[in-house]
Amino acid sequence: MIQIESVTKRYPDGTTAVDNLSLDIPDGSITVLVGPSGCGKTTTLRMVNRMVEPTSGRILLDGSDITEQPVNALRRSMGYVIQNAGLFQHRTIVDNIATVPRMLGWDRRKARERARELMGRVGLDESLARRYPYQLSGGQQQRVGVARALAADPPVLLMDEPFSAVDPIVRKSLQAELLRIQQELGKTIVFVTHDIDEAIKIGDMIAVMRTGGRLAQFAPPDELLSSPADAFVEDFLGTDRGIRRLSFFTSDGLQLTAEPVVAVDADAEQVARATAAGSPYLLLTDAEGKPLGWVAPQDAAGGADKVAVGRLLPYGRPFAAGRESLRDALDCAVLSPTGWAVAVDGEGKVAGVVSQETIGAAIRSAHAEHRDGGGAGRASITKAGAAT
Repeated sequence: MIQIESVTKRYPDGTTAVDNLSLDIPDGSITVLVGPSGCGKTTTLRMVNRMVEPTSGRILLDGSDITEQPVNALRRSMGYVIQNAGLFQHRTIVDNIATVPRMLGWDRRKARERARELMGRVGLDESLARRYPYQLSGGQQQRVGVARALAADPPVLLMDEPFSAVDPIVRKSLQAELLRIQQELGKTIVFVTHDIDEAIKIGDMIAVMRTGGRLAQFAPPDELLSSPADAFVEDFLGTDRGIRRLSFFTSDGLQLTAEPVVAVDADAEQVARATAAGSPYLLLTDAEGKPLGWVAPQDAAGGADKVAVGRLLPYGRPFAAGRESLRDALDCAVLSPTGWAVAVDGEGKVAGVVSQETIGAAIRSAHAEHRDGGGAGRASITKAGAAT
């Protein structure tokens, strides 16, 4: 555990970057420091590995004051990932990753074997090993940065806005990769971001800091969204925090129906049976059961195989039944031109469809269970918020 006890950082000009901060950062979890610019997030992170020394207070690592060990040894015991990766431009990718093991005395062969192993773990093809950083995309470079931080298998990983310089699609991919790696390795991760959505998505605990370096609230994401400590936290979370909170309610119990689903080779009689279910639209699937689009029943009355492609309405983005959250299901239904969301299995085949009304009922039921003590904790949905 990392314990931050009454830590203050005040600079000679009188600027207070961090003001009397106390935090207990749990082992094996992701703790996110989030807040507006100038609130002391990065300063706090850098005090953990003594890149910045506190003015007062102390920081303990597994019960020992971090000032009691040599600063170089402390830094080598912690992985450190920064924005834009901070790679050595004159070294190949494999040698970049092998940097810390080599500094710790590993022979070159062992260090490079470890580097190649980690390339696979962070989703990098081994063919990139002999390339240089400038030959990689921004997202690939960030993956190299994560691999380098993990190379010596440190128990603690410090990450300072590592994904903020990449585009949203790559960022989402890197966040998912981090959660996958964390599930496998169980590191103690301290992660700095200014993005509350990113904090909610990856954090087990979130420390919201206010301007002046003071702690506003320290809580799990679900608690943060449901019970902001004050007006500052509520404002920082934004007006759509209720929608964000749906990320913590699983879609596992959502009642799907397959009645309006017909295959592309369905005859007129099969279409008639599907139409009798009363749905205003039918979902057409291909021969493998994957969605093609929505069609009005009257346009398919002669048989699904006679439906013109131009008459199909888009089915939108489907959600993974049981694996994604109620937020995902609601988003899919809202984006659908029919108001119905399409649920798919792991192979992309239609598992059923669900209306906005049914999703709304599930949301009300989830809220009721949460109020009655059933909870909708992070563990119960195995980080379903990561998919949103």
